[in-house]
Amino acid sequence: MPYAIEWTAPAVRELRKLDHQARRRVARAVTALALDPRPPGSRSLVGQPAGVMRLRVGDCRVVYQIEDDRVMVTVVRVAHRREVYRDL
Repeated sequence: MPYAIEWTAPAVRELRKLDHQARRRVARAVTALALDPRPPGSRSLVGQPAGVMRLRVGDCRVVYQIEDDRVMVTVVRVAHRREVYRDL
């Protein structure tokens, strides 16, 4: 069963700040999370609650939370790798 994808408002704002090509790659990667929320290359974030993961998409990072009981993936942040972990 595919997972539902939900975007937080800050994640949508951050996505809009990216250039067109990066935005397209991030959108494609997030769409693929619906079928496999734990793809190769994704990692759990240390110091965060269980289920909070990050996915590398070029120089961007997508921070998302997996809720297996609700079959949902919530995209929390999308930003350049040097900025994404601030204020988490």
